[in-house]
Amino acid sequence: MALDKIFDAAGQALAAQTVRLNTVASNLANVDTVAGSAEAVYRPKMPVFESVLRSAEGGVDGVRIREIAQSTVAPTPRYAPQHPLANEDGYIFESGVNVVEEMANMTDASRTYQTNIELVSTAKRLLLATLRLGQ
Repeated sequence: MALDKIFDAAGQALAAQTVRLNTVASNLANVDTVAGSAEAVYRPKMPVFESVLRSAEGGVDGVRIREIAQSTVAPTPRYAPQHPLANEDGYIFESGVNVVEEMANMTDASRTYQTNIELVSTAKRLLLATLRLGQ
C-alpha cells in the first residue's frame, strides 16, 4: 500500500469516527427527553459502517458511513399523569438511550480516532525519513 493510500484510509476512518462521536453526543444529549407517544419519542441513533473496496485487488481500501440507523429499542413508558406531555392514559415515553452503552461507544470511538491519528503521524515520519535518504 502506497503512503498516499495510508493517508486516505486513515482520513476516511477519522471522518467515520467523527460521525460516530457526533451520534453518541446526540444520544447522550437526548437521554432525558420524553414524549406523549411512543412514535414521537427520541430514538437512539447509530452509524452503520461499510468497507470501501479496491476495484482491482478486491482488498479493503477504507471505511465510510453507509447510513445513520435508528435503534429498534422500545421506548420506556412511565406513569406520570401530571406531566404536560402525558397521554390520555397518563403515560409519557422516555427515550431508549442506554448511557452505559453510549459511554462505551464514546470510549471506543475516541480510542479508534486516536489510533488513526498515531497512524498518520507514523506514516508522516516514515515519509520524511524516506525523503531524507536522498540527502
